[in-house]
Amino acid sequence: MTKNPGVWTYADSALVLIDYQDAMFEAIRSEPSAEVAILNTRLIARAAKAFGMPIILSTVGVKVGINGPTNVSIASELPGLEPLDRTSMNAFEDAAFSDAVQATGRKRLIFGGLHTEICLTYAVIEALKAGYEAMFVGDAVGGRTQIAHQNSIERMTHAGAVPNTALAVVCELFRDWATPEAQQARDIFGWYFAESQRLNTGMGLSAAEKRQVEKALEPA
Repeated sequence: MTKNPGVWTYADSALVLIDYQDAMFEAIRSEPSAEVAILNTRLIARAAKAFGMPIILSTVGVKVGINGPTNVSIASELPGLEPLDRTSMNAFEDAAFSDAVQATGRKRLIFGGLHTEICLTYAVIEALKAGYEAMFVGDAVGGRTQIAHQNSIERMTHAGAVPNTALAVVCELFRDWATPEAQQARDIFGWYFAESQRLNTGMGLSAAEKRQVEKALEPA
């Protein structure tokens, strides 16, 4: 259960990314699409790295040959970060994973994972049970069906997890345009808005943001 109703910051949070593997993306049939979920996952990964947050990356079934590694575009945002591979669908049942979470020293965990109804939900529910606060990024996840995805979001929310979106998470983490992190955020947003336009996600942009996108899309 969320104990502190205040906004979250990069200084008190860790990012936990679970099972962002190609086989998982292939089975997504909910909104957002797999392509958009990948982009939003890259956004939160890029921001967490820029802000110096602890990041845990986990996969399931790679060593036993069930699944492949982390999606290449997501892994490219986290060079040098070794995924923790598991066999358990509930990540917290894996000792290396739970030890890594504890080792971050953070009690606020921001989750993204696939699929929404299985490995993400189990980890979020277990984190809450273990005394952590949990937030999940609803537009960086996906389910095998829309109803499975939606029911899982409701389950996590009712249990006390905080629902959020990728762009809102990044804004919440730093929140002040006068901080040193603001320039990093501007650079990240410029990249993200440009990628969003390429994907035709329908994201609303202000005139200033559109100019930022145009600048980002200019040939080098």
